[in-house]
Amino acid sequence: MSISVKNLSKHYDKQKAVDAISFEAKPGRILGFLGPNGAGKSTTMRMLTGYLDPTLGEAEICGRIISTQAIEAKKHIGYLPENTPLYLDMYVKEFLNFVGDAYQLSNLSARVEEVIKQVGLTPEQHKKIGMLSKGYRQRVGLAQAIIHNPDVLILDEPTSGLDPNQLVDIRALIKELGKNKTVVISTHIMQEVEAICDDIIIISKGKIVANDTLEGIKNTHQNSSLEDIFRKLTA
Repeated sequence: MSISVKNLSKHYDKQKAVDAISFEAKPGRILGFLGPNGAGKSTTMRMLTGYLDPTLGEAEICGRIISTQAIEAKKHIGYLPENTPLYLDMYVKEFLNFVGDAYQLSNLSARVEEVIKQVGLTPEQHKKIGMLSKGYRQRVGLAQAIIHNPDVLILDEPTSGLDPNQLVDIRALIKELGKNKTVVISTHIMQEVEAICDDIIIISKGKIVANDTLEGIKNTHQNSSLEDIFRKLTA
């Protein structure tokens, strides 16, 4: 498994933001990680990527335990946080070269050009990031997540701020990337989940309330819409 999570928990005093969750994510499949605001989605993603230490439990990324082998594990992870942190005074190509250099990529210039084309940044590549629209900034965030060609992609609200045309393009890109990577995507957009996800986890109040394939979860709930299933399980 590319991702293996066992009894992962995060407590803040008496509050259990994430409460002993376990799941696996497989290569070549896109996992939709769903839940209402405050359910523990972003906290879980931050623990998976090593940005937040768990209170209990562990997560493995490509066989490396994130809490004890963080550097090795992070080499296999591409991460797009919910609020994409970018250096607004840097130019697009300058920023991607900076990120690629941090990963010590060989043939960096060619890789930057490839990623710019892949995420649809070609017309904006010579601008400062601060001059870009929110949608194009999101593309820069996605570009930095994939520049080192990671085995695992963890994307927190990756289509936030995109217009309908950009939405279609980024969904298609995520689906293409998901053919040979493990992708975990958090989103509130149910149509997006149905369009690109193979497997579904729903978390509510820090606990997993559903973990199945998209088809399996619909069959379990008499082919109800995913939105209705979500509301029923998280009410």
